[in-house]
Formats: sequence, structure tokens, C-alpha cells
Amino acid sequence: MAEKFETCDYLVLAVPPEGTRSKVDLWKSGFYHIASQSGVPIGLAYLDYQRKLSGLGMFVIPSGNITEDMNKIRAFYRNIRGKHPELESEPRLQEET
Repeated sequence: MAEKFETCDYLVLAVPPEGTRSKVDLWKSGFYHIASQSGVPIGLAYLDYQRKLSGLGMFVIPSGNITEDMNKIRAFYRNIRGKHPELESEPRLQEET
């Protein structure tokens, strides 16, 4: 995917790092690595089931400091609730441990 960003004038890629099918301890990190390697921002989208809101929030430009970047992402999603809040996990990547 990183190579595809280099060859396309316009490309939007949606990668959900967490789903609601089962609880996970860690998010998949592919979205972060694709954005880092491609030099593109990570757009933080959301579906807040509790408040019946959806949208596109801020953008995070990967700095290479995964923990710092993920702190921004965690802060953004702190008050967003999905349809199954009991299955939510804190946004955390394996690379942070």
C-alpha cells in the first residue's frame, strides 16, 4: 500500500484498526506503518453509537515516535463509544510495549 500511495495522484485508504467482533488487547498496527512509510496523515474517523454521531476528526501525521502519536490518537478516542462498549480496548500497538 505504501508503494501505491507513491504512484497515485489521489488515494484514500480506510483501515479499521479495531472491530467489535471480539475484545482485543492491542490494535493492529498496519494503519500506522502504511501512513509512516507513505508519508501520509492518519485521519481519525469515528462512529459514536452512544451519541448517534459519526465523522472525521483530526489528522495525525506520523512522527516516528509511535507512543507520542498514539497518545494523540488515544486522547481523540477517549470519549467515543461504539455499539458494544464492553468490547472496546484502549488504542495501543504492540510496538509500544
